[in-house]
Amino acid sequence: MKLSYKIFGLVLIVFIISLAIFTRIFNTRKNEIQIEKNSEYFGVTFSKKYADEIGLNWQEIYLAVLDDLKVKNIRLPIYWDEIEKNKGVFDYSDYDFMLTEGAKRNVNFVINVGWRLPRWPECHAPHWTNSENIENIQEDTLKMLEKTINRYKDNSSVKFWQIENEPFLNTFGICPPSDEVFFAKEVALIKSLDKRPVIVSGPGELNLWLKEAKYGDIFGTTMYRVIWNPVVGYMKYPIPAWFYRVKAWFAGISSDKRIIIELQAEPWVPQGKIIYLSKNEAQYSFDVKQFKENIQYAIDTKFNKAYLWGVEWWYWQYKHDDQSFWLFAKTIF
Repeated sequence: MKLSYKIFGLVLIVFIISLAIFTRIFNTRKNEIQIEKNSEYFGVTFSKKYADEIGLNWQEIYLAVLDDLKVKNIRLPIYWDEIEKNKGVFDYSDYDFMLTEGAKRNVNFVINVGWRLPRWPECHAPHWTNSENIENIQEDTLKMLEKTINRYKDNSSVKFWQIENEPFLNTFGICPPSDEVFFAKEVALIKSLDKRPVIVSGPGELNLWLKEAKYGDIFGTTMYRVIWNPVVGYMKYPIPAWFYRVKAWFAGISSDKRIIIELQAEPWVPQGKIIYLSKNEAQYSFDVKQFKENIQYAIDTKFNKAYLWGVEWWYWQYKHDDQSFWLFAKTIF
């Protein structure tokens, strides 16, 4: 039975992609894209760790996101290696600051918790776990989850928990193989501690979302339009927006349970840090025109919300004499 589902799924995807290529050839969007401001639909992922890595003052950019962009929906990864640098010693002060400042401005938060969270290397366990075996690290993970959920479960600005990030994706990141049994324990723990909906995310193009749908109250897809790989270089996925609705239907995810948890809004980086990409290289995968196209594409999927990926890079560009991305983003929120 499982094999027949897989075969059917593969045939379905091949059919959809073939039809999508045909659709793309004969239905190219010709008019200038005009995006209407919608602070309810759009949000951002904010990574304190990433802001630090590209040389920004994370508090400065975070307050700019709140007060200049006026973002009202934020997905906030709480990195394990930042809150428990020494085993058993927790420090949430930076995240307390972000949640407090957001609450003052009526921001709604998705709190992303777990071992595997956004940004390279994907898995963010503290260094002290290097001397532990996988079973002990999993136990440590559960303790960290319980501590974090209990700290923020009475915060009314927290609307959703996202457990891990793309937990069943084994082809990207420096992580151990996915472990469905352990993931089920994580979900069960969170649901025992709090009644808010749990988001489970999956890659937009690389699997059928069946496991993610099994565990999540809400499903969140990642969505990248222009990528790079060492075989073909840069490529744009030749699939239409309705492809995501068909996949969601196939996985049994109802229309009210679908969001875009991570929408590409920065360049794809083949190697190194994003701030070292030349302008020409960055434009292969992302410029303001592609920014608009990605926003419109997200709207066309008819998913219920879209969290943009790349706000830290917009601000880095803004501070280095290219305000175009930041200024366009202001028209969205």
